[in-house]
Amino acid sequence: MNIITKIKNEYNGYSKGQKLIADYVLNHYEQASYLTAASLGKTVGVSESTVVRFASELGFEGYPQLKRALQEVIKTKLTSVQRISMAETRIGNDEILTSVLNQDIDRIKYTLDHIDRNAFKESVDVINDAEDIYILGSRSSASLAGFMGFYLNLIRPNVHVIQSTSASEMFERLIRVNKKSVVIGISFPRYSLRTTNAIRFAKSKGAKVIAITDSLDSPMADHADYTLASSSDMTSFVDSLVAPLSVINSLLVAVSLKKKEDLINTFDELENIWTEYDVYEKETDENE
Repeated sequence: MNIITKIKNEYNGYSKGQKLIADYVLNHYEQASYLTAASLGKTVGVSESTVVRFASELGFEGYPQLKRALQEVIKTKLTSVQRISMAETRIGNDEILTSVLNQDIDRIKYTLDHIDRNAFKESVDVINDAEDIYILGSRSSASLAGFMGFYLNLIRPNVHVIQSTSASEMFERLIRVNKKSVVIGISFPRYSLRTTNAIRFAKSKGAKVIAITDSLDSPMADHADYTLASSSDMTSFVDSLVAPLSVINSLLVAVSLKKKEDLINTFDELENIWTEYDVYEKETDENE
């Protein structure tokens, strides 16, 4: 049950002050999700302590947990137009750089505190043991899939990145998935139905499924063997995917360390190729 449904179901049992808070949250949950307890109390005409008690009545440890629950609701419900209209309330027009970067830092800290470390370790093992690896990402998550695929392809063979916008092509690319395969699905609110359906299909074929998504409540998690929950957020219509990228970086480093000797040989060969074919800018002598 999400927080909006819970408030509706319990509404008749609230005090007068709690009903004022509930009415505002139900009608303006987008704005309420980013107000402080003091600001919310001032807006509806009750004390800050009444707002804190309201959060406790709903079963939260405190008001910050209520805010986070509301933020989780709006991730999947807001359209891009609504996100744009909320941006000024959340960020303002001054110190945008500081505000956005601080929010990204908070997302990384939250992910570090809450990610399932056993799921992370087991994901590294199944990636190393798999015969084939398929990485799925659509829309804004396609950039994460491409990044992960680029580096994973340097570490081991048989890595397939699927970023197609065509549902039929995505399933065609997955047709050979089997019990020796690993499928990594990446999706964040507003979740891609195409990616969710694809990992469901892979699961039915016996593949191990790793979901990189925002929470265990994500529809991706329902079809995954391992869920790596990394906090995402929305900055205007732009998805903030800094924390998910850090989790992907961690996966790549962990997988590479288990294949250290093979990786050294691979990069020795690659360095020769890069030099021969002028892949990178060459250093020049400062005296030239």
